[in-house]
Amino acid sequence: MTNQIITSIVLLLLLAIVIAYYDVRYRRIPNLLVIATLICGLILNIKWAGWAGAAASLKGGALAFGLMLILHIFSALGAGDVKLFASIGSIIGVQQVPTAYVVVIITGGVVALFTAALAGTLRETFHRVSLILVNLLSGWQPPRFPTPADKKHTVPYGVAITMGSLVSLAFFSS
Repeated sequence: MTNQIITSIVLLLLLAIVIAYYDVRYRRIPNLLVIATLICGLILNIKWAGWAGAAASLKGGALAFGLMLILHIFSALGAGDVKLFASIGSIIGVQQVPTAYVVVIITGGVVALFTAALAGTLRETFHRVSLILVNLLSGWQPPRFPTPADKKHTVPYGVAITMGSLVSLAFFSS
């Protein structure tokens, strides 16, 4: 493992700890933390690879933003989650973003199942996900469900984003 990957893992691990606290407790991801992460990712990539690193960092942020924006459009996650993954994209770079995205989606599914089980809404969650998938596969507009007022019925997706990105970087980076 290179020094670049180790440094990125340490940065993401620290971010994961702070994000887990804020997202689980408040279901919010502070913009200041997202901006600091974006800047750190850009600076580190410039340090490691100069202008090519800057380009990889900015492209990684843009690709990560676009991928998560698709989920945000379908009300699957909040804007803070979109910005968080974009800032992580600036750390891991454009080449690592697709792999991280897949791992984050899988991790998010696990977190969602765990959250639904704790809230006692597993059956309702499966029903809603089924409706969304059937509509998407049929080419129809998927239903939009209101955000629950009780925070325990929402998924702290920032945890999935940081943990999935960490797993991706640790196990799937070259």
